[in-house]
Amino acid sequence: MLPEVWLRGPLAGIPALVQPVAHALLQAQEEIHELMKDFPDALLWQRPAGVASPGFHLKHIAGVLDRLFTYAGGRALTAQQLQYLKAETETSADNTVAALLNTLDAQITASIEALKAIDESTLTEPRGVGRQQLPSTVLGLLFHAAEHTMRHTGQLVVTVRVVLQKKAEG
Repeated sequence: MLPEVWLRGPLAGIPALVQPVAHALLQAQEEIHELMKDFPDALLWQRPAGVASPGFHLKHIAGVLDRLFTYAGGRALTAQQLQYLKAETETSADNTVAALLNTLDAQITASIEALKAIDESTLTEPRGVGRQQLPSTVLGLLFHAAEHTMRHTGQLVVTVRVVLQKKAEG
């Protein structure tokens, strides 16, 4: 069994100051894939005790990464990104575990590629967030991308276990 990603050493091509962001994203990806192995599509939208569903967490992690990296790059969100945001709580026939994991993987890959292109001298540059252009920095957005991903990964772990337990009892 491999140690956690952050204990495997530096990732090639990732600037030193953003290594922890890359480590967190890759750790979340590994944990999510292990957790969702054999998870039934029919249970993706279960909301035990009214908490967010597993499907929501999978869609939301990918969407948040896309949005936060867009802001970190100094860009505004596109109409497509805003539409994705609206659809994060919705289910459709194409929202299978495999499809959601593919979307998540593609976004994590894009995020890792964006980290490779980071100029460390820009990390303290101000960035506006959202329509109100709330204040942050490149590093603040990247740190939040890692933290938010791990927060939702933890919530996903608990929700999946509760959903599977209820099914087993059921």
